[in-house]
Amino acid sequence: MTDRLTALRVFTRAAHTGSFSRAGRDLKLSQPSVSRIIADLERELDTALLVRTTRAVTLTVAGADYLARIEPILAALAEADHATRSTGALKGVLRVALSSSFGVREVIPRLPPFLERHPALRIDLAMNDARQDLIAEGIDVALRFGPLPDSSSVARKLAQAPRVVVAAPKYLAHAGVLKTPANLAAHVVIIGPAGASPDAWAFTKNGRTMSIRVEARVTSAVNEGAIAAAVAGLGVTVTSIWGCRAELQAGLLVQLLPDWKMEPIQVQAIVPARRAATPAARLFIEYLVAAMATESTGLNPPQDE
Repeated sequence: MTDRLTALRVFTRAAHTGSFSRAGRDLKLSQPSVSRIIADLERELDTALLVRTTRAVTLTVAGADYLARIEPILAALAEADHATRSTGALKGVLRVALSSSFGVREVIPRLPPFLERHPALRIDLAMNDARQDLIAEGIDVALRFGPLPDSSSVARKLAQAPRVVVAAPKYLAHAGVLKTPANLAAHVVIIGPAGASPDAWAFTKNGRTMSIRVEARVTSAVNEGAIAAAVAGLGVTVTSIWGCRAELQAGLLVQLLPDWKMEPIQVQAIVPARRAATPAARLFIEYLVAAMATESTGLNPPQDE
């Protein structure tokens, strides 16, 4: 019989990944070993914790209740291990959910110092432009933008990403310079995920607010699509500074209306409310807060509430 602590860790990973083989890869066990360990645990508890199908593994009602009860215990043990470990190094797998654009442009370039500090830690980047279910997909920490539509998570502000209006020089060469927000009516508009509103953009200058109705000729649900369209000269778009910084530096895009401000995008790190943040998740969030506050990135650290 496998020791109870190992069995609990195997069960937790299988529950979050929905797969015995995926849990085995994460924990460096074979799929048959994972299946046997969980079967032994269920036999000892005299109840079914997981439903096995050919496509996925899902929790039973008893399994969901058991998971909710044991996760705080495992988190406390992980915290105790981390606090006692003389090196302070992290171990195991950290699963991070984030958009592909933000991951490629802002997070991955910042990973080397963090991973050098924790050589035994592995990071699983679940990059998806759709919002993931943190509990169902076994996410330890998610990086998200804007207001959170649900209360099933605990959030911490990382930074504010200023919105900027941009267009390609070749587009401006034939369309003319955008001097005021009111001039948008004469320009072709590209709507991306950072457009704040699909039909109106609001600007502020010297206490004056101007809301301009826009009609998109090109729309994209992902930042990379909107930026590619703008670079191609298809029109004017709004994005966050992190979403177009490389193109601005390369001269592929230019910023328009720099004196007019739009509402910034809040960048937040969230962890599932049903379980405590793991040491890896907590330290990863703290690392990002410090990195975004100190690097010259165009991202502003959140103000104290």
